[in-house]
Amino acid sequence: MRILITGGAGFLGSHLARRLLLDNHEILCLDNLYTGRIKNINDLRSNPRFKFIHQDVQEPIKLEVEGIFNLACPASPIHYQKDPVRTLKTNVQGAINVLELAHRNNARVLQASTSEIYGDPKVSPQNESYWGNVNPIGIRSCYDEGKRTAETLFSDYHRQYETDIRIARIFNTYGPGMASDDGRVVSNLICQAIKNEPLTIYGDGSQSRSFCYVSDLIDGLISLFFMENLHSPVNLGNPSPRTMNELANEIINISNSTSVIKFDKLPKDDPLLREPDIEMAKSKLNWLPKIDLKEGLLTTIGYFRKELQGK
Repeated sequence: MRILITGGAGFLGSHLARRLLLDNHEILCLDNLYTGRIKNINDLRSNPRFKFIHQDVQEPIKLEVEGIFNLACPASPIHYQKDPVRTLKTNVQGAINVLELAHRNNARVLQASTSEIYGDPKVSPQNESYWGNVNPIGIRSCYDEGKRTAETLFSDYHRQYETDIRIARIFNTYGPGMASDDGRVVSNLICQAIKNEPLTIYGDGSQSRSFCYVSDLIDGLISLFFMENLHSPVNLGNPSPRTMNELANEIINISNSTSVIKFDKLPKDDPLLREPDIEMAKSKLNWLPKIDLKEGLLTTIGYFRKELQGK
């Protein structure tokens, strides 16, 4: 297939492009490089089936494609809160533009949604029928509500125009290719541990997240995209939550760091629980994460050691 990946130079987009090229697809990578990085795709640019397009997803997209993965949006709080209006426009206008492109091309289109649509959930684990508990006017709303609106647009395009949509609700993902300054908890803690600096935990460290290794997540995205007639949202994530304290201590032990843990104020609206119910992914896609946290952290720590040595 001729497949467009918006946000294709980002952490997930570049991994996805690499995998789809291995499966002999032709890849168009569209990215404005706001948070994406050319270095993520340098190894792909000599491939005749790969093309990089420097463009913002907020602008109309005029291409001929058979499939679309819409991954364009800053995904870490430090980046999406930097310019919240831009984040919201990327989510909403970007979704409209890729849906219009899909409609014109009669193409299948997957929306990279997020566990953040559940907000600070009142139920755990979260399944796809849960509507969430989101603050619509908080500092995280540009991302949370932007992604929720994108899901609405995708669902309405499917109902009104029969657009062939897929919606993946992605839970915390980590692995090689993350940026050291992206503000995500795994990259923050690993970089601090490698430098033997205090590991910063916000709040008391009892809040939990579920960490999925990037190769598992990419498997899930591809399985969902190619599954026929599955138009409802599907959770993709690791159903084994860890507290921030557990994560920090695991990173210290694996990296043989002399770091200690320090505690700081919990950011506003930071959710306390993140645990996906992945029964739908298991039953519909036959998908289940394979890489446990220790194995994934070992590889990721090795990646960041090389990254930091190069700076």
